[in-house]
Amino acid sequence: MLSARYYSATGEQGEARELPLELFDGVVHEAVLHQVIKAYLANQRQGTASTKTRAQVSGGNSKVWRQKGTGRARQGSTRAPHWRGGGIVFGPTPRSYHQDVPRRVKALARRSAFNTRAMADQVSVIERFDIDAPKTRQVAELLGKIGAAGKKVLILTDGQNANLFLSTRNLPNVRVMPLREASAYDVMNARELVIEAAALDSIRAGNEEVVNA
Repeated sequence: MLSARYYSATGEQGEARELPLELFDGVVHEAVLHQVIKAYLANQRQGTASTKTRAQVSGGNSKVWRQKGTGRARQGSTRAPHWRGGGIVFGPTPRSYHQDVPRRVKALARRSAFNTRAMADQVSVIERFDIDAPKTRQVAELLGKIGAAGKKVLILTDGQNANLFLSTRNLPNVRVMPLREASAYDVMNARELVIEAAALDSIRAGNEEVVNA
């Protein structure tokens, strides 16, 4: 069973805590992880790039010069692709880059991402976040105590935490979201996971929901 470093709400380190098997089963499926992350990034693309062919570019209706007798190569239109201002050959057109991925495949990739971070000792569990009001300095000091300062950190909470979210807005490379909303890409994009203990307890209780990536 995988385990992670455990810290109190004030940043004091305690005994390592075992991670729930429902999410940290020790299996890393690299092929599925690659497929899901590739699909996630593809689904972020707008697909609005567009160019005009020679049929869509305005102008160029008349022949540039007469066919013979000029000593130059024959030309039919100034909107041909090899002319400046001409049409584009095989250019991009608006399209959808969407890729469908089955829910079970997403769930497997999500568990693989969490297992990857846990096996690399990049997961920390914190008792709770005691933040009564948005205080960036308080969160920064807490991250420094648990050894996450200067890293790309993903803080996973048990539900929405508005004060914590507002406290981290000015911290570079720190992101906050509920554990149930974290996708495989979110986990792999971070270099340190800080998980609230109550969120792990929710997994053990069977209340964890897998979101679509």
